[in-house]
Amino acid sequence: MNTQEISALIEQVHDIAVKAGDKILEVYNDIENFEVEHKKDDSPLTRADREANKIICDRLELLSPRLPIISEENKLIDYQERKDFEYMWMVDPLDGTKEFIKRNGEFTVNIALIHDGQSIAGVVYTPVTGELYTAVKGQGAYKIVDNKKTKLQCASYRSNDKALSIVCSRSHLNDETQAFIDDYNEPLKVSKGSSLKFLIIAEGEAHVYPRLAPTMEWDTAAAQIVLEESGGIMIQADTREPVRYNKENLLNPHFIAYANILS
Repeated sequence: MNTQEISALIEQVHDIAVKAGDKILEVYNDIENFEVEHKKDDSPLTRADREANKIICDRLELLSPRLPIISEENKLIDYQERKDFEYMWMVDPLDGTKEFIKRNGEFTVNIALIHDGQSIAGVVYTPVTGELYTAVKGQGAYKIVDNKKTKLQCASYRSNDKALSIVCSRSHLNDETQAFIDDYNEPLKVSKGSSLKFLIIAEGEAHVYPRLAPTMEWDTAAAQIVLEESGGIMIQADTREPVRYNKENLLNPHFIAYANILS
């Protein structure tokens, strides 16, 4: 696919993400019927996760070209089959289920297009605020609210600057992450849930997001391309290489997301 074809495809994904977000809000406002379950890894699952996933997968399958889908809520396709996928969708229908259950509004819909292991386009939608973030590789990153489109540009900074904003998970902050933060010069900690941690960097409101704890590929794929197209980077914490997708093990390596670091 060329860039024009990818852009046209992602335009259709905007509507899919919003439709899924509408369903999530419907459940969010029906407090008595969240239907919270727990998966084998003890992570929560709600009716909103399931219903949003059905909307997204059903609608993605209607798009042309029809591409395989990897979703947090689908049965995983065997690696021997998916290793040969050139293009595929990577979906997290409700990223931040813990935040959804806590009712703090910090959850998102994430849909990314993967090409040969790289996130090349993505849509992140925040149902509570109605904000949609979108990016296509080489075409910039944008925020759309009430049909108004704003180009995103992350902040530029030097690593020894004072009072840099370091983004932390709302639900996960371990000793290793705290030690990383403590190396900065009077850093300011900013707590956020879900993929919103990437988005506040893409918007220029924070500088660094260390994730030295487990995440899955669907947690980061869509937001990564939004961050990168705003001028930031996301790299593996140990090798400093880019984070890749559709690996045999879909667990992400520990990573760090940065705004634009000046040399």
